[in-house]
Amino acid sequence: MTILYIVLGIAVLILLWIIFAYNRLVSLVNQTKEAWADIEVQLKRRYDLIPNLVSTVKGYAAHESGAFENVTKARASAMGATSLRDKGMAESSLAGALRTVFAVAEAYPDLKANQNFLALEQELSDTENKIQSARRFYNGNVRDLNTAIESFPSNVVASLFHFGRMELFDLPDEHAAQEPVEVKF
Repeated sequence: MTILYIVLGIAVLILLWIIFAYNRLVSLVNQTKEAWADIEVQLKRRYDLIPNLVSTVKGYAAHESGAFENVTKARASAMGATSLRDKGMAESSLAGALRTVFAVAEAYPDLKANQNFLALEQELSDTENKIQSARRFYNGNVRDLNTAIESFPSNVVASLFHFGRMELFDLPDEHAAQEPVEVKF
């Protein structure tokens, strides 16, 4: 009879551990999804600001239509990207196109003094910082989830209930943007 209680106790402990591991994995998945939603909110905010920026700059530099078309195309591409890899590449392209628009704006002192332009520039800068922060938070959650899925013994529960790894949100051109800007006179 004592052996039966010991076996039953061990079975209950294993069942409780499986329940705990499953709930932890569910929690990590939900935190990661929430973190991705935060990124999407900031990206949408940026997408909404871009047309205003383009129209403001267009008023001063109408002959720079190529730069505006590139921003518009890059924005549409970023909004339509479905996979995380495609989204990262499209966001990198959009960031490059925006840098071009700001470079165009540098040539127009009246534009740089325009209050609407300055407000949009500040909003975009603030949004970029929020995107970076949200991306770091998301990637931290993905790291924690992937570690739990790959670590023993929770990997047993993860494979039993078909929990899968998630992708990090990486911007391919990000390291190039951190290089110092070359100034030539």
